[in-house]
Amino acid sequence: MNMLKSHYKEKVVPALKEKFGYKNVHQIPKLEKVIVNCTTKDTVSNAKCVDQIVEDLAVITGQKPVVTRAKKSNAAFKVREDMPMGAAVTLRGDRMYEFLERLIHVSLPRVRDFRGISSKAFDGRGNYTLGVKEQIIFPEVEYDKIDKVRGVGISIVTTAKNNDEGRELLSQLGMPFKG
Repeated sequence: MNMLKSHYKEKVVPALKEKFGYKNVHQIPKLEKVIVNCTTKDTVSNAKCVDQIVEDLAVITGQKPVVTRAKKSNAAFKVREDMPMGAAVTLRGDRMYEFLERLIHVSLPRVRDFRGISSKAFDGRGNYTLGVKEQIIFPEVEYDKIDKVRGVGISIVTTAKNNDEGRELLSQLGMPFKG
């Protein structure tokens, strides 16, 4: 079993149950899924750019990404409907825990001048979204093989009812929040 998953079951569940006074184990917040996506405006001028994004996300997550497409045309941005714009991966189960463990313990500490992540990026329902400016913080990405440094968006979806529950869940899992 994954170390983060076993840590959740052994340490986090009892701590959350005690702190929030849950009567039923099904009330305790848990991780539902992690969505990793990358979208860029470069795809408008260079359609091959999407292939590189797909390759990078596949290496980072260990799962094949889905190509995301434009929903509407926008003449100002030279975007046509159904044009490929990027890629996204939804991780669940063991892959989700494995990815989060690598993110928390390996990738985030590799960020230059890292002092923690903001604890204010919650959506009001306990879900957290994090933006990473460079995909090269992930050790799986080979620096020589990338054509351009791109940002990656990571959304962590939980079953928490509010931000406090979500923040506590992620803190207990080891997410390095500032102060």
